[in-house]
Amino acid sequence: MRKLYETKPILFAVLWIVLYCAVMAPIRGRFGDDSIQMLLGLTAISTGLLLFIRANTLQGELGLDRWIRNGKKILWLIPIWILSTGNLWSGLGLKYTGINAVMATLSFLLVGFVEETVFRGFLFNGMRKTGSLTVAIIVSAVTFGMGHLINLLTGQATMDTLLQMVFAIAWGFLLTFAYLKSGSLLACILIHGIIDAASVFSRDNVVGDTVFMVATIVVAIVYCLYLSKQPTLERVE
Repeated sequence: MRKLYETKPILFAVLWIVLYCAVMAPIRGRFGDDSIQMLLGLTAISTGLLLFIRANTLQGELGLDRWIRNGKKILWLIPIWILSTGNLWSGLGLKYTGINAVMATLSFLLVGFVEETVFRGFLFNGMRKTGSLTVAIIVSAVTFGMGHLINLLTGQATMDTLLQMVFAIAWGFLLTFAYLKSGSLLACILIHGIIDAASVFSRDNVVGDTVFMVATIVVAIVYCLYLSKQPTLERVE
């Protein structure tokens, strides 16, 4: 796997994406986000990723070992941190109860780790090593959003899936720029995990969900243009 990662990094990333979708889509569709099967599946994939990363000492290369050096400039990410709480803007309301709420929360935190490692750590890094940075940003963000089409296989409504895809593409750009400019995949994993896990404790509200979606798209456009003009930050040695 190390040789494939080094010689064909894009193919390596795509294979991980395919594996992730092929394993988790059927599990999610059949058992749900709050199931032990979902948690175990994500744990297995996360373990595989961690073992590969540790065995090949890729923590530093991927930005998993440290935060950024300039504490003041991490303030750039404050709008993204605020936006990550959007699922709670409509108020609190548990979607699951008891142990199911715990399993769903843990599963969503693991989704943040897996998807950021694969889409930002592997795909984006692989593309920017071998080609245009602009193309790498676009492909990483759009592929991340398009990946949510797999939710159609879990029984999710077509319109809900398409809206989720647009929403995810906007977040794809935000997270890719956050990773590019901070050099820290840890920050992206935490942001992603907060967004997903917060949905377990959010109240369903059409107006609130719409506000969150529109705010995400607007902030993604404005903020990514702003971040594109900022220098890339160094990470702590």
